[in-house]
Amino acid sequence: MSEAAKVIILIGPMGCGKTTVGLLLAETLGWPFEDGDDFHPAANVEKMAAGIPLTDEDRIPWLQILHRRMKDFLARGESGIVACSALRQSYREILGIDQKHIISVYLKGSFELLRERLNMRVHRYMNDNLLTSQIDTLEVPHSGITIEINKSPEEIVSTIIKKISEVESGQ
Repeated sequence: MSEAAKVIILIGPMGCGKTTVGLLLAETLGWPFEDGDDFHPAANVEKMAAGIPLTDEDRIPWLQILHRRMKDFLARGESGIVACSALRQSYREILGIDQKHIISVYLKGSFELLRERLNMRVHRYMNDNLLTSQIDTLEVPHSGITIEINKSPEEIVSTIIKKISEVESGQ
């Protein structure tokens, strides 16, 4: 990939592998990784832990925080990787995804695969109600890179790097 600073933002509903893929991608590229979940205000965390879906009003301040963090990477001339569900187009606009400096990678999977993955692990606020809410909220992105998640994390990371390189070289 080119030397120009960029942020790769991994998007998709819970269970799609944003953190797993993000950490592996960060290790592969030598870039820092930030998990959007770590920047939720306490009130959001409490709601999600209670199984209550977030509203747009809950999400907007959180999205603004993540937008600032990504802009900070770019202002310093650094590349980075961020994981954030970014389920709606309006959220992606708040995040400043432009597919040039902030590139989205949508990790796409079926409801059944996502639920299966969630049932295999413990997370502070994952449950079927929140997954259903996220799937209902999801507006499938029409720009950026889409990767099917039915492969290993290593294969997904390799595909992300290849697709971003293709975009950068104009292929």
